[in-house]
Amino acid sequence: MTPTTQVGPLEASLRARRDAGHKLLAPYVTGGLTDDWTEVLRAVAAAGADAIEVGIPFSDPVMDGPTIQEASATALARGVTPPSILHDLTGVDAGVPLVAMTYYNLAYRMGELRFARSLAAAGVAGAILPDLPLDESAGWEAEAAAAGIETVLLAAPVTSDDRLGEIAARSRGFVYGVSLMGITGERAEVASSAAVMAKRLKAVTDKPVLIGFGVSTPRQAVEVCAEADGVIVASALIRTLLAGGGPEAAADFVGGLREALDRG
Repeated sequence: MTPTTQVGPLEASLRARRDAGHKLLAPYVTGGLTDDWTEVLRAVAAAGADAIEVGIPFSDPVMDGPTIQEASATALARGVTPPSILHDLTGVDAGVPLVAMTYYNLAYRMGELRFARSLAAAGVAGAILPDLPLDESAGWEAEAAAAGIETVLLAAPVTSDDRLGEIAARSRGFVYGVSLMGITGERAEVASSAAVMAKRLKAVTDKPVLIGFGVSTPRQAVEVCAEADGVIVASALIRTLLAGGGPEAAADFVGGLREALDRG
């Protein structure tokens, strides 16, 4: 099978928001972290998220820093599983596209097409599998496309220009620019490589370009969006939830990001 080049609902939604003059905001929420985690999804959507990454906890999250690792471990200790996460998502209408973020082993064990169909059945629009190498992802991309799932691909600061063009061409929904070489987590300052990453991607694609890794505050989000179409914010929001904040606290945090991005 050949991956479709048709624009899917995730990309269409983000393009529409970007083309209307908005900077894009995609917070990350660990699935199953708390009993009310699906209420957190609705709260951050109402607070101004344009899409939401839903982390499906995995026991060996090699790209994630201590905050996301703690959240994943907490969720797994509560007994959540990929099927339970997808069960919880079924029927959740947050009003914005949901993008699953997890590791390839889950798709491999379930079977790529079955996993993709399970995501679609739960109302998920896209998927990010950061540990699946580009050279080995064509099969997954095709199965995902067949199930109606847009595969979001990542580009890193060390990605060559040729490979950057291929990533941008094959990515669906948006292109995920990694701001720096390293793991996820809050940083005091945005890496200078974030702006370079955004410029390089914008030069090779008109798809929405979102930058993640280390974007933690409203000021940093605005700084990154000087070049990028939007930002992905994970650890700073998850820290709030790990500290006991619920949907209201999550909405306050995301609302602050939204306000700053709209103000520019």
